[in-house]
Parts: sequence; C-alpha cells; structure tokens
Amino acid sequence: MRKLFCFIILVLDIFNLNAQQIYTSEHSIMGSKFMFTIICEDKTQSDRLMLMAENEAKRIENKISSWNPQSETSKINMLAGIEPVQVSSELFELINRCKNVSELSQGAFDITYGSFNNDLWKFNTNMKSLPDSALAKQAVEKINYRNVILNEEDSTIYLKDKETRIGFGAIGKGYAAEKIKQLLMNEGVKSGIVNAGGDLAVWGKQINGEEWTIAIANPDLKHSVYSFLKISNTSVVTSGNYEKYAIIDGVKYSHIINPKTGLPISGVKSVTVICNNTELADALATAVYVMGINPGIDLIEQLEGVECFIIDQKDKVHSTSNIKLQ
Repeated sequence: MRKLFCFIILVLDIFNLNAQQIYTSEHSIMGSKFMFTIICEDKTQSDRLMLMAENEAKRIENKISSWNPQSETSKINMLAGIEPVQVSSELFELINRCKNVSELSQGAFDITYGSFNNDLWKFNTNMKSLPDSALAKQAVEKINYRNVILNEEDSTIYLKDKETRIGFGAIGKGYAAEKIKQLLMNEGVKSGIVNAGGDLAVWGKQINGEEWTIAIANPDLKHSVYSFLKISNTSVVTSGNYEKYAIIDGVKYSHIINPKTGLPISGVKSVTVICNNTELADALATAVYVMGINPGIDLIEQLEGVECFIIDQKDKVHSTSNIKLQ
C-alpha cells in the first residue's frame, strides 16, 4: 500500500542556529525526497555522516525494492507458490514485524498489498463511477498476510499462493528513517532529524535547547500550516488523500484501497501517528486510515506510547487522549 508524501514541514528556529553546527542534505531515494538534518562539529564530519546516511538509505532500498529484480524481496515474489527463499536476518525480522502489525490491525495493514490488481483504479484520470463491488473484491482476493510463511530456523520466507506479492510501500520509508536515525546516533550524533519522504524520525534538541518544532500541513493546502507539534526523541508519520484521489458523485475517495473490500477509503483526509519508532508509525498510519476513525482511535488507545489524530472529510479533528496540538 503506497503512502503519499506526508503533510509534515520542518520548522527550525533559525535565529538560534549556528551555521557551523547544523547541516542538512537532500537526496532522491525510494522515489521520494530524503532530508537529513544533524547537529555536529564541522562540515568535514557532516559530509562523512551524510554519506553514511545516504548509503544506508540506498542499501535498504536495494533490499526491499519490488522493482529491483536482484533484491531479496523480488526473489521472494518470483518464487511465490514454488519454494521458500532464504533471506537475511534483517529482512526476515522486518517481514515478521509486518505480519505482527497485520495481526494487530486485523489486516488493515497488509504486507501482501502488492498482490492488489489495480486495473480498476486510475487515480490520475477522471474517474466518474465506482467499480462493481464484486469486481473490486476480486481485485484484492490475493491480499492475505497469512499466505506469508516464515521459517525462523532456516530464515526462509515462502508465499503459499503463486499470485501473492509482498511490498513495503506502507512501511519502507519509516523503516529506513528508523535505521538511519540509529546509525547516526551510534556515530555520536546527539540531535537530528531524518525525513524520509515525510516520515520523520527526530531525536535530541535544537542548539538553543528547545524541542524541534514541526508543522502539520493542511490536507487541502499543502503549503499552509494546520497545526504545530513540539517534539523530541519521537517519530511522526502522516498518511492522507491530498494528492491522489478521485471525486465521484461529490465524494472524495483516497488512492488508498481497503484490502478487504477493494474499494477506496472515504471520509478521512489524513491520519498522523506519533510514537518512538518510525517504522511502526508508518505502518500504523496506513492501518488507522483503512480502519476508519473510531476503530483506528480505539486501536491506538490500546498501544502504549502511541498517539494519533485524524482529520475527517469535514475537517473535524479526532485524536487520542494525550495529543496536544498548538
């Protein structure tokens, strides 16, 4: 399930930043813009760290890409219904965590979303009507995370159905952000931000000692601010319908398809999840979006250290109990 660029804009306190201490670099990775912001001693150190971060992002892309025929993910998909594929412990553990979130969300997040037949939906064209519900259901009949069989002893992944495909569109950038954050922290970077296509991993504080400030953009106007959050040592991910959608009979339908019905989501503009792990926030943002307002809020309320807020189609905000928007 491919997420759109999230509605998050970094706001730096530029009047308190020393140009010799804060460094930023941008890169095109995973089809998105990655931005690394760190506080360190000098440009030489910054250049070394930025290169490490970029290389880590590209390493992860090569591992999880469904488009690279040499990736471990592609090998799993190519041998679907044929035989198990031995994979690295890193990918095995990632897929295992994906299945756990699928169980938690009762399939609202599903790593086998790559099995979806999207011929019915062309969100870049002028769609005038919804497809037949039976055809929509047929388009998602191969989506089923239970078809992913993990053998921990052999570190193998097997897709039981030959038409099943796995993909990391709804978790890959969050995973990359989390891994890059850990890498930079291990290198001694005490404060920084990894922005992986809008999935934010934040740690430490600004040079002036204050928390980082991020702006949640208006779902209808990408360049206007909806609200602010002050955060440190946490992650923020947003999923929404502001770019790819269809308007049918006056109703705005998201490009995000419900894996159970084959029909697009309506009634929700955006979901923002806040927790201490970007990978988890990424997956949960999609899950809550698919589940809908009340079931989604109920799910998040059961998870320790996780918060979210939802903007519905009428611009009403629904949030978990501990959210503090400014």
